[in-house]
Amino acid sequence: MRPDDSNLAGNVHGGIILKMIEEAGCIIGTRHCNVQNGDRCLAALVRVEKTEFLSPMFIGEVAHVTAEITFTSKHSLEVQVKVIGENVLTGAKKLASKAALWYVPCSLKNVEKIMEVPPIKYASAEQEEEGRKRYEAQKMERMETKARIEEAVAPPANPEQHTVGFSQSSLIHLVGPSDCTLHDYVHGGATMKLMDEVAGIVAARHCNTNIVTASVDAINFHRKIKKGCVLTVTGRLTFISNKSMEIEVMVDASSMVEAEMRKYRAVTAFFTYISLDKDNKPLPVPSLKIESEDEQRRFDEGKARYLQNKAKRLPLFLVP
Repeated sequence: MRPDDSNLAGNVHGGIILKMIEEAGCIIGTRHCNVQNGDRCLAALVRVEKTEFLSPMFIGEVAHVTAEITFTSKHSLEVQVKVIGENVLTGAKKLASKAALWYVPCSLKNVEKIMEVPPIKYASAEQEEEGRKRYEAQKMERMETKARIEEAVAPPANPEQHTVGFSQSSLIHLVGPSDCTLHDYVHGGATMKLMDEVAGIVAARHCNTNIVTASVDAINFHRKIKKGCVLTVTGRLTFISNKSMEIEVMVDASSMVEAEMRKYRAVTAFFTYISLDKDNKPLPVPSLKIESEDEQRRFDEGKARYLQNKAKRLPLFLVP
């Protein structure tokens, strides 16, 4: 991890970790889907389950990213990824992050064509059944999330401090070749890095302190983003507990060259951030001032997610 991988406080940026996780998932997914003869394909990211940032990483540490395919359906596969941080001076290692990602293989000849996924061998029938349950659950949640898509409202001209409008932030990004896959569509990891940057700005504006990514709820990729599109990445606070902030991030895309392509919602997710003091200890978060019925509704929904996640706190997979 180098200086350009870090945030202002010297911690490795959460977006960098997300990008590495997605790259590992894409590599193993693409490699697996091309083990058979026939049309070549590339694994495209469609969803990231809850990502947990368990330990911060710092400049000079080495990140070991490992990925394993844990379930396959006819047209999709689940990849579980973990990131181990190593201090090469002391030899100490720590589990930094973990996530589960879902991919579908798209033909290199026709990006709209979804290829079949070669099956994997499971250690037991129970392992296969557990994977099938995760597959059905994420499929249902993706459909429900798509149905809840709503527009981001522009903040007022002079918002009061600690309101939703005060910290709401947007980033404009033109998709270039370095952001894209062999299909000329955006890498999921590049999009997640932008989303984490916007969420970090929102959290810092609200707290005015050092902040870090604690976790990311499911990231849903609703539609592909092509090279040449302009991305508008918007983040807004939805819920605050005593020591954490939930930030909704939305990615809208529009084409600069295809006039008939209207602006559309491409990706959505909820990021959780915490505020830290100079010794990297959690600080209380300023309360959020609610100004509308919509903000109250989003706050109540965020509180429900917070309590649900707090009750679960289960690992995505066991670490040996």
